[in-house]
Amino acid sequence: MSTFSNLGIQSSYIKSLKELGITVPTEIQEKVIPVLLNSHTDFIGLAQTGTGKTAAYGLPILEAIDTSKTSIQALILAPTRELVQQIQKQLFRFTKYHSEKIFSEGIYGGEKIDIQLKRIQRTTHIVVATPGRLIDFIERGAIDLKNIKTLVLDEADEMLSMGFKQDLNTILKYTSGNRNTWLFSATMPDDIKSIVKKYMSPKAIKIAVNENNLVNANISHQYIITSIKKKTDVLIQILENKPEDRGIIFCRTKAGTQNLTHILKQEGFSVGALEGDMQQRDRDKVMRAFKNKSVQVLISTDVSARGIDVNNLAFVIHHQLPEQLEYYTHRSGRTARAGKKGVSIALILPNELQQIHSIQKALDIEFTEVFAS
Repeated sequence: MSTFSNLGIQSSYIKSLKELGITVPTEIQEKVIPVLLNSHTDFIGLAQTGTGKTAAYGLPILEAIDTSKTSIQALILAPTRELVQQIQKQLFRFTKYHSEKIFSEGIYGGEKIDIQLKRIQRTTHIVVATPGRLIDFIERGAIDLKNIKTLVLDEADEMLSMGFKQDLNTILKYTSGNRNTWLFSATMPDDIKSIVKKYMSPKAIKIAVNENNLVNANISHQYIITSIKKKTDVLIQILENKPEDRGIIFCRTKAGTQNLTHILKQEGFSVGALEGDMQQRDRDKVMRAFKNKSVQVLISTDVSARGIDVNNLAFVIHHQLPEQLEYYTHRSGRTARAGKKGVSIALILPNELQQIHSIQKALDIEFTEVFAS
């Protein structure tokens, strides 16, 4: 069995990992850490969310930081404010027992830019940023990235699907030079292949975790055939049968999210809603309530759920099937994180059965039909 020690990680970081309950490397950590520690080249990692990616690239970044220098040496790009905050928090926790102070800063929307501009003027070794806010810094001439040794694109497919393609191109051009690019993605659409071809070495090392499993193998996939009229009643039955479980229900539209939230609250369920055009403070309030378990079930659209990383979610329910195949992967990936098991349940109409078969074939997964009690 591999240990973080024989992967090449320093004892100070291992002590922090143990305190966080991380004692045995996950598959991606076991495969990726030695490569990133010892091979100074571009890298492509294909893995689902919830597999331990942050430590897989974060620990090698920390190992490579030269604390005698005050310049920014690593840049990590992520699609959402929540994910940026999570990554920064993880890096901070990893360094708790490290003898030399490593400084990281988060750059993201939803906070006054002046506050972040002041923070970035202090010694900063690692910047974690959303693409849009980083572009603001670059255009103001407020950030010096000429000394970065490593650029990480985390959840690259999510960033592209959220419309950050032009921003990523601008950042990749701006930071071009003597740096390594590490790209992590759950899927490999054409836009990702284009970035790889344009900005990364043809000798880039590629590692895929569960390459034959495009969706986490710990997820059980189920579907229930119902009617529009009965769908909400079936959903209520499911929730009543899972009184202690926490999970996320996905709707296609903002209106659908609002309507379902209203109905379930009237039925006495502990639910919170995430909608696309929410104020950041309202979104933060819902996410805090969900993370501290004062809200049991989250109802969200695909766009609003991006970047959510909450452990111990027992289920995902698709109130409507997603419009794109990649969305099914991302939705389902909210459960069964960190080695746990979970269930993904699709509520479908009879004419959507063919779509289930298409998802099953494309993702190489097996659906089980279950019946409403």
